[in-house]
Amino acid sequence: MHRFSPAVDLRRCPACRRAAWLALPSLALLAIGPAGVAADQVTPGFVAGDEKPSGDDAAVRVPGGWMVAYDETIPGTGVSFRMLPVAGGTFRMGSPDDEEGRGPEEGPIHEIRIEPYWMGRCEVTWGEYKAYMAACDLFKAMESARINPVTAANEADAVTAPSNLYDPTTTFTHGEEPLLPAATMTQFAARQYTKWLSGLTGRFHRLPTEAEWEFACRAGTATPFSAPAEEFDEIAWHAGNADDTTHEVGAKKPNAWGFHDMHGNVGEWVIDELLPDGYARQAALPQPVAATAAIAWPTHLSPRVVRGGSYYDEPQRCRSAARRGSEDTAWKEVDPNLPKSPWWYTEEPALGVGMRIVRPFTVPDAAERRRWWEADIESIRADTADRLLQGRGARGIVSPTLQDQLKAAGLAK
Repeated sequence: MHRFSPAVDLRRCPACRRAAWLALPSLALLAIGPAGVAADQVTPGFVAGDEKPSGDDAAVRVPGGWMVAYDETIPGTGVSFRMLPVAGGTFRMGSPDDEEGRGPEEGPIHEIRIEPYWMGRCEVTWGEYKAYMAACDLFKAMESARINPVTAANEADAVTAPSNLYDPTTTFTHGEEPLLPAATMTQFAARQYTKWLSGLTGRFHRLPTEAEWEFACRAGTATPFSAPAEEFDEIAWHAGNADDTTHEVGAKKPNAWGFHDMHGNVGEWVIDELLPDGYARQAALPQPVAATAAIAWPTHLSPRVVRGGSYYDEPQRCRSAARRGSEDTAWKEVDPNLPKSPWWYTEEPALGVGMRIVRPFTVPDAAERRRWWEADIESIRADTADRLLQGRGARGIVSPTLQDQLKAAGLAK
């Protein structure tokens, strides 16, 4: 375990804590780890004190207490999902030259240092993602009712909601039942989903780094899969057993750390860009490399990294170290709109691309949080702005008090 400190500790001064809380912009009302929550509040996933929570073998020791598993309910819905704690540590990332199915982009092997975080037990489901999709019409209603209007002063905190589907049959090719994994969202849409969720819950969520994803997938193993190859069917939906479709999350056995569907079902977005020289930069740094220092922040529209393999992939494409690069133009080929949607893909292999979320124990400052959430190149910003002008999409300000505001305005029960 590597020691670290939350970014801010306001527990010792209630007056300072309240002043700092009130000074934050609406979307920035985020608990800064356990230290950023008022003394009379309970921080989901954190138990204060030196004594390990009784009966919780997965509890992770951190400064001030313990990280534990918890259920997060999306405000305003009955939809919940489970977050599991992951202890900090180091591991060797990538695959050896002799691993069957290995691609050159999976090396060189390098050592990564990971700080503690929570991660979704399962992939984000349609039940969860549809709540975000509904924000498109909700934000338009909020604008009409003058609820949290977006202004020049707060537009950096605004969340962009995806356009309503013009052809739902494409996105819902494999069904839209609540427990099926959500798919076909772009990386930008996935990042905005985490911003929306963060605003509503007051807890910072984001996509995983590629290193965090592989660390959780491996769950302490150094083999091609997180289980013996002969047991692969028991942990993964893949080309040999999925019948060419996605399946409800959590139906297969979890890995040793409790995570389901890390192999197969749908591939999962991470934050990184896929570089032509693989991990050459990371391998050249002093080892071990901090996970945040190892990030290949995207500078191009594609390829960006998708991990885990999908229902249509052979097992070799679902290995712990396997990497897929996105292809934005090809994945939107039949989209009839100009510009093409910044939120949705229209065809395979994107029909098998989804996401899983992370909540780090240590929360960065507001500027760094936005880096995880926002469009990072001009073409995405321009396409999004154009779509918003056409009314194909919407944006709004969300916060933990939004549901109360909507109820007061008669927009929610």
